[in-house]
Amino acid sequence: MPGTLEPYHSGESKVQPRTRSLSRREDLPVLYDRLLKLKEMFTSKFGSLPKFYVRAPGRVNIIGEHIDYCGYSVLPMAVEQDILIAVEPVKTHTLHLANTNPLYLDFSTSANNIQIDKTKPLWHNYFLCGFKGIQEHFGLSKLTGMNCLVDGTIPPSSGLSSSSALVCCAGLVTLTVLGMNLSKVELAEICAKSERYIGTEGGGMDQSISFLAEEGTAKLIEFNPLRATDVKLPSGAAFVIANSCVEMNKAATSHFNIRVMECRLAAKLLAKYKNLQWDRILRLQEVQTKLGVSLEEMLLVIEDALHSEPYSPEEICRYLGISLEDLRTQILSPNTQDVLIFKLYQRAKHVYSEAARVLQFKKICEEAPDNMIQLLGELMNQSHMSCRDMYECSCPELDQLVDTCRKFGAQGSRLTGAGWGGCTVSIVPADKLPSFLANVHEAYYQRSDGSLAPNKQSLFATKPGGGALVFLEA
Repeated sequence: MPGTLEPYHSGESKVQPRTRSLSRREDLPVLYDRLLKLKEMFTSKFGSLPKFYVRAPGRVNIIGEHIDYCGYSVLPMAVEQDILIAVEPVKTHTLHLANTNPLYLDFSTSANNIQIDKTKPLWHNYFLCGFKGIQEHFGLSKLTGMNCLVDGTIPPSSGLSSSSALVCCAGLVTLTVLGMNLSKVELAEICAKSERYIGTEGGGMDQSISFLAEEGTAKLIEFNPLRATDVKLPSGAAFVIANSCVEMNKAATSHFNIRVMECRLAAKLLAKYKNLQWDRILRLQEVQTKLGVSLEEMLLVIEDALHSEPYSPEEICRYLGISLEDLRTQILSPNTQDVLIFKLYQRAKHVYSEAARVLQFKKICEEAPDNMIQLLGELMNQSHMSCRDMYECSCPELDQLVDTCRKFGAQGSRLTGAGWGGCTVSIVPADKLPSFLANVHEAYYQRSDGSLAPNKQSLFATKPGGGALVFLEA
C-alpha cells in the first residue's frame, strides 16, 4: 500500500514531476482508491509490484466535428473518465499486457517486433500503437519489456475517445520507462501519427486534448503548428454527455476513412477549379489558406465548383486528368479504393461551415453576452444538423437522443465524436440540470422491454478535466 504517490506530468515544455503529493485526504480520493485497487490486482496478476502508473483522460468534443483532419480548429475538453495503466519494467524484452476487464484478453509480444493487425482492431493494438510511436520517434531497435495492467472507465466505442486515450497512455508509459523527455505537443503529435498504424486516418484532436487539457477550461486546439488556447465555458451552464448505447468502432469499418478521403478529394477538386497546384493539396484548410479568403467565401466557392450529386471515381479522374490506377494508389487509402461514389459537395460544405461555428463559439465565450447559453446552443444544434444531413455520420438513435435532450431543457444538443453511434453532448442551464437528467433518463433509457439498461456512464454532467499524468511510487 503506497503511503504517497507523486503526480508526475507533462509540464509546459518537458515531462517533469509536480511537487505536490497525492493522498486519499486530498483532491483525488476516487483516483487514489482506483490506484490502490489496481496495485492489488497487478500484484495478484504478475506477482510483483508496479513501479508507476499512467493516466490519460477521454474527451468530449463540444463543437468541431470531423474537421481536425481537414486542418481546422476544434473545441474539446477532457472528461473525468480515463485510461489508467500500472507498469513494471522488466529485464526481458517481452511486453505483457493485461486488462481489468475480463472481456479484453491478455496479450504478450516481443518489444522488438511490434506487429499491429489492422484487420482486427483488438484492444491491445492501441497500446502497441503508442509503444511503437515512441520507439520509432527515438529510432530504438531494442527496448526493455514491461508488465502492464490496464483499467478504463471510458465507455468503449462511445465517441469519448477511449482508443486514443489508450494510445496516449501507452506512449507516456513507454516514454517514462525509457526515462526520456518530450513536450506535451511532441507527445500529442507522435501519438496522433502512431494511431494511424491501426488504419484510421484521423486528425490530432483526441491526442492533443489528452495531453494539453487543463482542469477548469475547454481548449481551442489549432493545428499546423499544434497549439491550445483556453476557452472559458459559461458558469451558468452544464455540459451533459448522454450515451446512445449504439457502439461504433471507427477502426472496424470504412465509414470514417471514406469521409477523410471525400474531404481530400473535395480539396483537390476545389484547388483544381481555382488553378492551384492540386496534387500537393491534402486538406480543405490548405485551399482556403492559399486562396486567402474567409470560410464564408469558401462556402460560395463550393457552390460554383462542386455539384451536389455524388461523384464517381471515373468523373474525379476525368476532372483531375489522372488514371483510375493513380487515384487508387496515390490518393485513396487501402480501405477506400473500391468505393463507388463520393459526396464531395456535402462533405466540404459541412467542414467549412463547422469550422466557422467553432470560431463563433469561441467568440461568444469570450464576449459573454446575456443570451450566451442560447447562442452556444444554437451553434451546437446547427452542428448536429450538418453532421446528420451533410456529413451523414449520425444514426436514428443519436437523432432521437438529441431530440429528447432538447425537449427536456437543453439549449443545444449534438452528436460528439466520430458518430454513427456513441454519445451526444448537450448544453443545459445549470438550474434545469436535475430535472433534465431525470427526464432524459426516463424518456430514453427506461424502456419497457429493458433493452437499454442505463448505468452511471450513460448520462452525466461533466466539467473540464486535466490532462495525462504519471504517478510514481514514493
